[in-house]
Amino acid sequence: MTPDERLDLLRLNLVPGIGPRTQTLLLERFGTAARVFQASGPELLQVDGIGPKLSAAITAARTSEAANRELDRCRDANVTLRYRGTPDYPKLLATMCDAPRVLYCRGELLPQDELSIALVGSRRCTLYGRQQAERLAGALARAGMTIVSGLARGIDAAAHRGALAARGRTLAVCATGLSKLYPPEHKDLAREIVASGAVLSESPLDRGPSRGIFPQRNRIISGLSLGVIIVEASRQSGALHTARHAMEQGREVFAVPGRIDSLASAGCHDLIRDGATLIRDPDDVLAELGPLLEPVARGTDDVVLSPRELALDDQEREVLNLLSQDPQHVDQVIAAGGLEPSRVLSTLTVLEMRRMVHRLPGGMYVRATH
Repeated sequence: MTPDERLDLLRLNLVPGIGPRTQTLLLERFGTAARVFQASGPELLQVDGIGPKLSAAITAARTSEAANRELDRCRDANVTLRYRGTPDYPKLLATMCDAPRVLYCRGELLPQDELSIALVGSRRCTLYGRQQAERLAGALARAGMTIVSGLARGIDAAAHRGALAARGRTLAVCATGLSKLYPPEHKDLAREIVASGAVLSESPLDRGPSRGIFPQRNRIISGLSLGVIIVEASRQSGALHTARHAMEQGREVFAVPGRIDSLASAGCHDLIRDGATLIRDPDDVLAELGPLLEPVARGTDDVVLSPRELALDDQEREVLNLLSQDPQHVDQVIAAGGLEPSRVLSTLTVLEMRRMVHRLPGGMYVRATH
């Protein structure tokens, strides 16, 4: 993608009144952002959702310097821009049909963030909900997963803090622009997140809070993640929007039960009744996620094919990483590992019981892919 193509996408993202769906329709109709700006008024009016006002705004943006000013401000604020279709754009998010064309990022995204789980819930949470969010986020972060949430009050903040307390990675997806963080009292929390992950947004830097952008943001939270955990949600909670987005995107949906008569958990109970996975601890999450579409590298010698592998101890992971999808004799595994034969054999037995390796005739072993 050339610098001019990036600038045109940013320019389109800055046009007031054009949201993700309209951007997608425009780009599907004209092919590139440059051709959108080259289109005539009558051509623009043929696109669903484009009226005279939006058509005039697009035409006016052709000669605007707003995109150049936005780029300068991003550089000054240590904000990078990730464009869909480029190598540094999050792979999971790119699979969404309405993924942001431009993603603002303060902090750092790493390849290991493909092992992400979203954890969201009510802003007006109970003590129980906050405790469960912190407990689950901390345990999953220690296992090696990146925690994704929305920087909101309540469950979201507890999820971020749980991951930070465990010295894990966490990503915050904001509805507002990165210079207008909301809620304002979470600016210090956002700074901590930047040091251990990233704060992300599809909104221009100066976009403030408005009702419609929060549900829109939720599709990014689920899109970045292998699955979504709803910790505490009433039937009116916005967290249920995130669960619906996850279902539409083919992500796993998990729910933490509360008291059977708790209105604060009524939305979670409805999700469980309708097929979401009830979870009690991190192992329930890791066991349910299944194999990854592609291996994820977490270090020089640590390759993960399944989130279940994150729950292994160091020795189990070491022996597992000696195996591949090509059969190897047990003697080869022992020689390659440099461990005592008895320890290798006992570990292989444990891995076989966990269905992470298959034993073949003749003392051969192979790493399982499902």
